[in-house]
Amino acid sequence: MFLQLLCLSILLLLPFSIPFQTLNIINLGSTLSTLDDNPYWTSPSGEFSFGFYALSEGDHYLLALWFTKIPIKTIAWTANGDLPVQKGSRVELTTIGSLSLFNSAGAEIWKAEPLDGTRAASAAMLDNGNFVLLSTDSTIKWGTFDQPTDTILPTQIVNILNRGSKLSSSISNEDHSSGKFQLSVKLDGNLVLRSIARPTEETYDPPYWASNTADTQSRLVFNESGLMYLITPLNGTHFNITTEIQVSPRDFYQRATIDSDGVFRKYTYPKSSTSPNDQTWSVKWYVPGDICTALTGNVGSGACGFNSYCVLGQDQRPNCECPPGYDYVDGNNTFMGCKQTFAPQSCEKDQLRKAFQMRELINIDWPLSDYEHFLSVDAEWCSNTCLDDCFCAVSIIRGSECWLKKIPLSNGRSDPSINGKALIKVAPPPPQLHCNEKKEKQHKMILPGSIVLAASLFLNLLLVLILVTKHKRSRRKAIPVAPSAVEGNLQCFTYKELEEATNGFEEELGKGACSVVYKGRNAQGLIAVKRLKNIPVEVDKEFKNEMRAIGRSNHKNLAKLLGFCDEGTHRLLVYELMIHGSLANLLFEMPRPSWYQRIQIAFGIARGLTYLHEECCTKIIHCDVKPQNILLDESFTARISDFGLAKLLKTDQTRTSTAVRGTRGYVAPEWFKGKAITSKVDVYSFGIVLMEIIFCKRNVELEVGREDPEILSENVYDGYVQGKLQLLIGDDEEAKNDRRFERMVMVAIWCVQDDSSLRPSMRKVLQMLEGAADVPTPPDPFSYVNSNL
Repeated sequence: MFLQLLCLSILLLLPFSIPFQTLNIINLGSTLSTLDDNPYWTSPSGEFSFGFYALSEGDHYLLALWFTKIPIKTIAWTANGDLPVQKGSRVELTTIGSLSLFNSAGAEIWKAEPLDGTRAASAAMLDNGNFVLLSTDSTIKWGTFDQPTDTILPTQIVNILNRGSKLSSSISNEDHSSGKFQLSVKLDGNLVLRSIARPTEETYDPPYWASNTADTQSRLVFNESGLMYLITPLNGTHFNITTEIQVSPRDFYQRATIDSDGVFRKYTYPKSSTSPNDQTWSVKWYVPGDICTALTGNVGSGACGFNSYCVLGQDQRPNCECPPGYDYVDGNNTFMGCKQTFAPQSCEKDQLRKAFQMRELINIDWPLSDYEHFLSVDAEWCSNTCLDDCFCAVSIIRGSECWLKKIPLSNGRSDPSINGKALIKVAPPPPQLHCNEKKEKQHKMILPGSIVLAASLFLNLLLVLILVTKHKRSRRKAIPVAPSAVEGNLQCFTYKELEEATNGFEEELGKGACSVVYKGRNAQGLIAVKRLKNIPVEVDKEFKNEMRAIGRSNHKNLAKLLGFCDEGTHRLLVYELMIHGSLANLLFEMPRPSWYQRIQIAFGIARGLTYLHEECCTKIIHCDVKPQNILLDESFTARISDFGLAKLLKTDQTRTSTAVRGTRGYVAPEWFKGKAITSKVDVYSFGIVLMEIIFCKRNVELEVGREDPEILSENVYDGYVQGKLQLLIGDDEEAKNDRRFERMVMVAIWCVQDDSSLRPSMRKVLQMLEGAADVPTPPDPFSYVNSNL
């Protein structure tokens, strides 16, 4: 065994010659362009491709290497993850033997050439996933295996003698820029996982996982059977990294990737399966076991970004959460950390307790953000001490010990073994103030000044009366621009002000069963005024409560509420005017939008609903998610409207039965069964909308000559199980050729399960859409209702 390992180790050090392989030789002077119909070179088996990979932005590309024969084109290597190129870029195997990437302006932005300084004679994409530069005798002079990015493949070696002796995670599944985690073989032979101080290459110590081996010439080997081990050429020692049973390379694709969350995972995918249901890579092994608690360095943010905390999910993947009073820095990437949603603290002690309060989280800690530590105290003392200290953001109480912490908070994690609680300092919601109350207070302030003014200017009374009259006339014409105190950022309008702003509610933009929307204009520009129908006076308190909840909501995928009117029986809402109208207009009344545009809209809706369900201060169930309630701004960004209104609308104002809130075709089955209504009703409606976005067809379509309507959701599931989805999508080549097409269909099927317990949460839906979570094979969505007939 020793001799076999020694021979293998010696072979691994030699240049790799491939005289017996069938090669698709790429000659000097060959080029690929993003303008080509097929801008890539494939391996002889067709299992791997090297070339331009289109990103979700549509007109940006990576020079990349990916798996070709599986539904999801998984990237295994990139040349320019930090600098995607635009349409018109090209890659060339130059006549001097280098591989060069040129951007659309013709500038060379990346180059690969033989490591020994010689000139390559040709290139080839090999069946093992290595794109290589070859000499005249077919010796490999350079290959993508020499400079891995975040992935290694079977037969690949991570060697400290090579320049590319490390794997670096990407920022996210969508952003392939260098992330904050790295795997490398250190000079002492230890295989380690460490976090990185970006944008530099400096590493944070200690490592959060290590093989604890030591030999100055160790290298990491990933063999054809899927085993990973460290081997030492000098003495032949062999240290297994993976522990699972070997698999046949004839039957499975394999890869090992340091993912964007910092976990190093080994994946497999069956080669022989022809089932459309196989849509995910299976995780066979990973380290560390719990990334949330593994990172313990003195600097750096930890597994998640600053001011957030890490929660290990049931799938053993980390989720990053914001504490109360904080929101994500980037809603599209929750690993980027959280920021405070309230103004900075004042250090005037008599003001602190008035301006802030403490919120409790159990078994949450940021272990390395302490600046004070107290013994023999209780929770109330710890809480009040933090409340009185303007530097304190969080206090931790565990037993009789108290820690005070300041921002930025780092290494946050949720762990039952903490056996304590965190007290988060947040600003309380501002007090509610009715419009009439506000104006009454204004009048009370004006009165004393008016008396003094009248006394001092008695002789000029006539002039004063003229000025006052002129002032009142101008005030009637103007819409107030000062915000009311309902939620700090909402204006309260009188009915007459909105009547004048809409020119007597003249131009109607659209109508529904419970409202009519009119076009208007105020001092800030164009507005949309939604006039709610038949809202009785007795819901006055509930109406203002809902306005407070809506006013606190702030997300780029929500329609922005500017203000409202609650005068008498009049209930009106004032929104920004979205110049591109509703999603229904885009999908059903115009030429079909591009596949890329539809994907971005779907992602935006999912992000908005995730925010409403899980992230905003008051959890909101929309109850009427449909294309007509998805608005599109000037850049076609999806904005969800009418959220937070479900409690205000009477059941007899809907388009369905008197017991249902929602619109026919989008309504979850539990509405009809008298079951509890949860956020899963929005998940169901989103699933229907997602299908409509994918196929640009209405869910319920009445056809001439047919008594029964055509139901899209039923046709989609039938097409999925029969492998005939391509027929439903028609001539949409963009969708057919996109690796995400079938994944999105599977997510939609999960959303429309009749059994609400089977539907994922909107956060899980978003993760599956973005590729951050696996999408299991969905069951028949109608089996539950059929079993209950």
